[in-house]
Amino acid sequence: MSSAVTRPVSITVNDIVRVSGLLQVPPRARACYVLAHGAGAGMDHPFMVEVARECALRGVGTLRYQFPYMERGAGRPDRPQLAQATVRAAVATALGLLPELPLIAGGKSFGGRMTSQAQASASLQGVCGLAFLGFPLHPAGHPSQDRAEHLFDVQIPMLFLQGTRDTLASLDQLEPLCKKLGRRATLKLFADADHSFHVPARTGRKDAQVLADVLDALAAWVDGVIRPSR
Repeated sequence: MSSAVTRPVSITVNDIVRVSGLLQVPPRARACYVLAHGAGAGMDHPFMVEVARECALRGVGTLRYQFPYMERGAGRPDRPQLAQATVRAAVATALGLLPELPLIAGGKSFGGRMTSQAQASASLQGVCGLAFLGFPLHPAGHPSQDRAEHLFDVQIPMLFLQGTRDTLASLDQLEPLCKKLGRRATLKLFADADHSFHVPARTGRKDAQVLADVLDALAAWVDGVIRPSR
């Protein structure tokens, strides 16, 4: 599967807010991942670029996009209401541009959580599953499941891609959560990886290898989610 040309798109959030997006869809794509960035870096961060590139190689298109605060160059993330409206606008844009493709939504850390909150509030049209690249279950050093309450209102499949050294999702909290969510939740763990999927040199593995494994797991899960609807 060849890679795809990346083209810019404009996403209208409301009457006064527009954000930038980048659409990357390979030939014969079988799904599109509406991909939100984390709190500290935008859609052009090398991690996001590599995720989009690797997804294209696996036959999954992406629409990555900016939250308004990142578009403005502000340091503080948007309030949840605006962030969730941006998620909803990005999904609507993807659906309009690619009406024939099933949509997966989610993203990195903050972006994934805002996507799940949007879905919990009201179903995202065209979205058949949510995929999280490091779900931020709790603040570092303060394990809890408080940020997960809304996930029980999500009625579509969810994929949690998590490093075992992720300080924002301790395993003693994350694993019981996924069990309580039942068949809706799939948890894939990556040994020695942190919240950014970085692994220590002592493991003998490279970050690129870990990310390839992460996206192999994503692509396999996407196939399982979209197959019944095709």
